[in-house]
Formats: sequence, structure tokens, C-alpha cells
Amino acid sequence: MKQWIAGLGLAGSLLLATTAMAQTERSAAPEGSEVYFISPQAGATVESPVTVRMGLSGMGVAPAGTEREGTGHHHLLVDTPLDEVDLDQPLPSSETMRHFGGGQTEVELELEPGEHTLQLLFMDESHMSFDPAVTSEAITITVE
Repeated sequence: MKQWIAGLGLAGSLLLATTAMAQTERSAAPEGSEVYFISPQAGATVESPVTVRMGLSGMGVAPAGTEREGTGHHHLLVDTPLDEVDLDQPLPSSETMRHFGGGQTEVELELEPGEHTLQLLFMDESHMSFDPAVTSEAITITVE
């Protein structure tokens, strides 16, 4: 009986490990997919709160957790260079890595006065990057 329980525990551990590994696989992005800023424009001088409108072509927007091929949701990097993001892991949520898991395409963003860099990432249902990554150009704005 003890061996059976130990075997069951081992099988469960292997299943969990396999599931975790599957969740870190990056899905293929449809060819030609693009994410971009509708507003603000690069180089803009704006007041806080800043209205950020996110655009997308070649894919569809769906809330986080929705498993539908060719869909995902927006993420916004604020003053965070893309090369500091591990695209092979789910993106953590923070003030500088904003998640829009409800399928939002617009946000009012409170930013301190000064220069800020913004970049969009479009990610799958589990906050994983597509392969290749679907990212916008980084833009710089000035908040008065």
C-alpha cells in the first residue's frame, strides 16, 4: 500500500512538472501581427493622467485565460527596457509592467512629470510572449 501511495505521489509530481513546462512554451504569433500605440504619439508632451490607446493588427484581443488561437491581451512596459524582460516566462505584474487581462485597449495612466518610455507587448492567455514576440516600438513621451 505504501509503495502504491508513493507511486501515486510520483506520478502526480511528474504531471505537475509537465503541466508547468507546457505553460512556459511560447505560442507562435500569426505572421504579420503587430501591436502599436494609437496614442500618445512618440515625442508627445502630455499631462497626467495620460490616455494610452493600444492598437493591434493580425490578431484578436481576448481576456486573460481565454484559450483561443490568434488572441491575447495587452501589456505595457513603463520605463522598463524590453531586454530586462524574460520573454520565456509569464510576465509579472507591477507598476512598471502593466497587465490588461480584461481585454482592455485603453487606460488612463498616472505618471510623474518628466520623460517616460512606453512599450507594448501583446501576450497570450497566460501572460506568455508569443514567438516571435509581438511588441511595439518603444516611445518616449514627456509629462508636464
